[in-house]
Amino acid sequence: MKKLMLSTASLLAALPAMAQEATTETVEAVAEAAAPVMDKGDVSWMMVSTVLVLFMTLPGLALFYGGLVRSKNMLSILMQTTVIACVMMIVWVVYGYSFSFGGSTSPWWGGTGKLFLSGVTMDSMSATFSAGYVIPEYLFIAFQMTFAAITPALIIGAFAERVKFKAVLVFSVLWGTFSYFPIAHMVWDANGYLFAKGAFDFAGGTVVHVNAGVAALVGALVIGPRIGYGKENMAPHSMVMSMIGASMLWVGWFGFNVGSNLEANGGAALAMINTFIATAAATLAWCAIEGLQRGKASMLGAASGMITGLVAITPACGFVGPMGAIALGVIATVASYFFVTVVKQKMKYDDSLDVFGIHGVSGIVGAVLTSVFAAATFGGIKGDDYAMLPQLWVQIEGVLITIVWSGVVSFVLFKAIDMTIGLRVDNDTERQGLDLTTHGEQAYHG
Repeated sequence: MKKLMLSTASLLAALPAMAQEATTETVEAVAEAAAPVMDKGDVSWMMVSTVLVLFMTLPGLALFYGGLVRSKNMLSILMQTTVIACVMMIVWVVYGYSFSFGGSTSPWWGGTGKLFLSGVTMDSMSATFSAGYVIPEYLFIAFQMTFAAITPALIIGAFAERVKFKAVLVFSVLWGTFSYFPIAHMVWDANGYLFAKGAFDFAGGTVVHVNAGVAALVGALVIGPRIGYGKENMAPHSMVMSMIGASMLWVGWFGFNVGSNLEANGGAALAMINTFIATAAATLAWCAIEGLQRGKASMLGAASGMITGLVAITPACGFVGPMGAIALGVIATVASYFFVTVVKQKMKYDDSLDVFGIHGVSGIVGAVLTSVFAAATFGGIKGDDYAMLPQLWVQIEGVLITIVWSGVVSFVLFKAIDMTIGLRVDNDTERQGLDLTTHGEQAYHG
């Protein structure tokens, strides 16, 4: 009996400690459950996506544009694309990331909180679109850096073959600072003006394509046409190169679009199939229109349709269904084809590689019509309570803000550069070609 009493007393004495231990374990379990999850699958996919977007620029965009110019300017395009990408990578980590995603509550810019990547470590995380799931902040920075690198490089196609190398670089840095970073903040940052409005831009319809397309049009108008434009043969010197580059762009675009989901899940799979389907539909549509109008479908037309479809689906890829993606690709192709073959000819502006006609126009079409094809009625992800008309206005507002912002910034920058270091090469240099005169090299010998 005495032993039983002692055992009971010992047990009672231990109860507080056991309860405290159980409570501690419960708290730790709850804390662990609430801790953000860094999924290695998401991280791996985002690393691949980041490299794919770089692949879009180098060598994708470089070869696509390079093949479209005359042979005497091939290397100048390769060089401009390469150096712009490198410059913008440095600018991004110095201040671009901070200006875009620096934590400021301003609706217009991200502030200076993350200049020189201040406060970013291997342990700092960035949110994804699923509550409780994160990816390393360094990875998010690198992914967004590839977007900042390719966007100014898109612009150069509008005034290829006639602009000074140093002017291109100065413009790219200043335009990134005053146009790309603010628009990226407005659309993609949680504190941004258009983000707060609920604008849909999954992977950069306004931020990248409308933004760059408008700057390209302004540049073509301010700088003026190439010598001999409309009189001399200025056909692409290598459609083989351009086809290779366009194909690389399509492959790399899966990083652009699918990576923008920030996670490897069903949303990423939707963006992936839409990137396939819209592009295929647009390519076929361009070939069909060209065949009906001219009697022949060209490789240049197929490549143009390919890029048109990729641009059009970019803002929509995570919101629309595959059938909506097909419709979007076809509609954007009709609009871009009309601008490239009719409007440009009527207005007589020299957008050398049709940057506005393809990126600008199909970017606008994609951004606006995302609001329509996102509805469940058309196979999109938005349910019965989706208000299409208010969303349509938000999309139009986003496009208009981007057009005005980029247009004004670009015009001021082009004029300022022209009055200081000069935009355009002299006539003799242009006739001889920029490869030899600017870089002392030739793409081809013999």
